[in-house]
Order: sequence, then C-alpha cells, then structure tokens
Amino acid sequence: MRVALVVVTGALAVTALSGCTSGTTQPAPRADSTAPVIAPGKPGEEARTLSPTEAATAVLQATANAADIAYVQDMIVHHQQALDMAILAPNRAESAKLKSLASRIKDSQGPEIQWMRTWLQQQGQRVPDHHAAHDGMPGMATPEQMEQLKTASGQAFDKLFLELMIKHHEGAIEMSTEVLKGGSHLRIEELANDVGVTQLSEIRRMREMQAAAG
Repeated sequence: MRVALVVVTGALAVTALSGCTSGTTQPAPRADSTAPVIAPGKPGEEARTLSPTEAATAVLQATANAADIAYVQDMIVHHQQALDMAILAPNRAESAKLKSLASRIKDSQGPEIQWMRTWLQQQGQRVPDHHAAHDGMPGMATPEQMEQLKTASGQAFDKLFLELMIKHHEGAIEMSTEVLKGGSHLRIEELANDVGVTQLSEIRRMREMQAAAG
C-alpha cells in the first residue's frame, strides 16, 4: 500500500522557495482518497497519521493574511541590516571563521531578501526600502552600534560583530516564531521555519567563537 507524505510544517531551503509563486501550492490530498497520510510533527513532536478527511484540510493555503505581510516586510529590513554587518567582515575581521560565517550569512540572506521582495510584489503589497525605519524591531542594532562596528577592526570588530549578530539572529527567530502562530500562507510558514533553523545553528557557531576567544 502506498503512503502519501504531506509536510504540514517544515523548513525548506530558499532555493526551493524561489521557484514558487503565491498562486501555487501543494495540492491537498483528495478527501475520497483511501491512502493514509503521515504528517510530520513540529520539532520535538512525533509524526501522526491523518485520516483522508483530516489530510484534505491540513495543508495551509496560498492565502496571505496581515501577519504574513507584516513579517515579510519587516524581515526584508531585518535581513538588510545583517547584510550591512556581514559585508564589513572581509576587510575588518581578524578571525577566518568569522569571515566564513559572515560570507554564509550574506550568501543566504541576500537571496531571501530577493525572494521576499518578489513575493510582496506578487501579493500587490508595499515593498519596503532596505533601510526603512525599524524602531522596536527585535534584535536590530542601533545606528550608534552600527557606526561602532564600521570603525572597529581586528579582535574588537570580531567581539562586537558576534555580540550584535547573535542578538540580531535571536530577533529574527522571535519574529519567525510569531508569524508561525498567526500567519496563514504556506510559503511564509516554510520561510519562517527555514529562518529559525538556519539562524539557531549560526547562533551556536557564534557562541562557540565567543567561547574560544575567551
């Protein structure tokens, strides 16, 4: 007997997201299907078997709500500051590991910004300027902190970069957690999960760098 696998929640790579549009989504299983459906649980939860009727309504639809729109608009601005920080590393950082991490951040969050801009355009929503105001946005560095980072070099740069970027990543995870509670769009759920998983992994790496530096 064939078993259909439907991912109700999960993190997908941005490369997979970039090929999707708001007008398409994974079709839900037919309600008259007799094949069991395995729904993977969220992190820490076990998978469960859905009846055909449950499976038909378990997949999120490609319909965005206000939480989805606000998350994407804010995350564009949030990601842009991470890029602004990351592009300083090649010429100012001392640690080769930190330079490698900064390059990874730039290479992952740059395409995410482009995907989010395209998604907003497809939804007919405002695309924010990369350097729009971000008062109250979790984890964002202040203008004064950004100026300090721009003028720092060597070990001083490494120390400040790690402090600011860890806080920045924690803010992105907080934002992603909130949209998972209130959003409705499948692609934004996938994006938020991906952001959370990726940035949590990078926080661990940065804390290891801090510990090694003493």
